[in-house]
Amino acid sequence: MVSGKTGAVHQELGRIERTLFMIRWLETPELRRSCHIGLNKGEQRHALAQAICTFKQGRIADRGSQAQQYRASGLNLLIAAIVYWNSTYMADAVGHLRAVGGTVPDDLLVHTSPVGWEHIGLSGDFLWDRAAAVPIGRRPLNLRRDRHAA
Repeated sequence: MVSGKTGAVHQELGRIERTLFMIRWLETPELRRSCHIGLNKGEQRHALAQAICTFKQGRIADRGSQAQQYRASGLNLLIAAIVYWNSTYMADAVGHLRAVGGTVPDDLLVHTSPVGWEHIGLSGDFLWDRAAAVPIGRRPLNLRRDRHAA
């Protein structure tokens, strides 16, 4: 346990550290930019979790802690699967563009994110006949020209 005097010293050190950080924040546009990038990634992940859980308004309604942990673990697993799927196909798309002579600058790739879900049906409907018609393994890239990014 921290004594009163030691606790006060730690509070003052914390205030000094926050003040120094605020000064660095105000003086360094790159620090602000990198913090905003991290915040945006977190917000994008939260938006995906909300979209997955939308039928319960984003709430875990289970009362037991073990059931809540299972539900949260399932949500994290589903998010990880979506990110993995998107990362795999984004890498394929970049490889394809480079193979056909397209320019894909690495400095722009750092601004892409595999957390998008607009192309994934989150309704819970699964079309078994359509899934059975697709060959086992990875799907080919959708190279139709009539599709546009939002």
